[in-house]
Amino acid sequence: MVKAIAFFDLDGTLLNAETQLDEDVIDAMHQLQKNDVLPVISSGRNLFEARNIMAQTGIDSLVGANGSYVMLHGDPIYTAEINHKVISKFEAFVRTQNEAFIVLNDKDARSNRVTEATKQAYRFVNSPVPIVNPIYWQLNPIYMMIIMTDHDDDRYIKSFENDLTFYRNTPYSMDIVVKNGSKRAGIMQLLSRPEFKDVPTYAFGDGNNDISMLELVDHPVAMGNALDHVKPYAEFVTSANVDHGIVNGLKHFDLL
Repeated sequence: MVKAIAFFDLDGTLLNAETQLDEDVIDAMHQLQKNDVLPVISSGRNLFEARNIMAQTGIDSLVGANGSYVMLHGDPIYTAEINHKVISKFEAFVRTQNEAFIVLNDKDARSNRVTEATKQAYRFVNSPVPIVNPIYWQLNPIYMMIIMTDHDDDRYIKSFENDLTFYRNTPYSMDIVVKNGSKRAGIMQLLSRPEFKDVPTYAFGDGNNDISMLELVDHPVAMGNALDHVKPYAEFVTSANVDHGIVNGLKHFDLL
């Protein structure tokens, strides 16, 4: 029987500055499971990017792609696919801006081309730049996109406000999901399962795409390194991700 559910963002939260797991975090995730607490990764990252983290921690549930791909105990239970007509329109607009974008699903990421902003964005999250394949989205379901840009977000937000939702998550890029897509929307799909009725919920996050998640759960926790405007959404602000923030936050709520 699950006594509680804890949702964890990855970058800046569960992961350290090198985008790796500290040993105390790995130990904490295993201890949660022994304590009948269900740990769930809730991230802008996709399944293929989270597999190694899941293997190290024993976590088998995921709210990925900013809520657009939800997995419970290894089985997909919800997906929100971006319409191919919308991607085609988006691709044409990106071309007029002389920028680049990435398409992603649970299996892979592909770029239409590589720009300097692409290199900077992926360097920022310590990840390899995706392979170029401009027609990948035509042949595969797409749950998320990333636009490589460091300025004037409204160009995109206003042009696609009826079809897409944007989250700036690095200085060089914005995540993109279906209209009204969010971690909150993905988590609600998971929490709608009858076995989770009245189970207390916790969430740990630090960024713009975590706000909807923090607003939803019973006990929201912001990392000490969270953006200043994110912290007011938290019931408790723990220490930074590089200063035992996960363990300290879990202990604060007696989950460890």
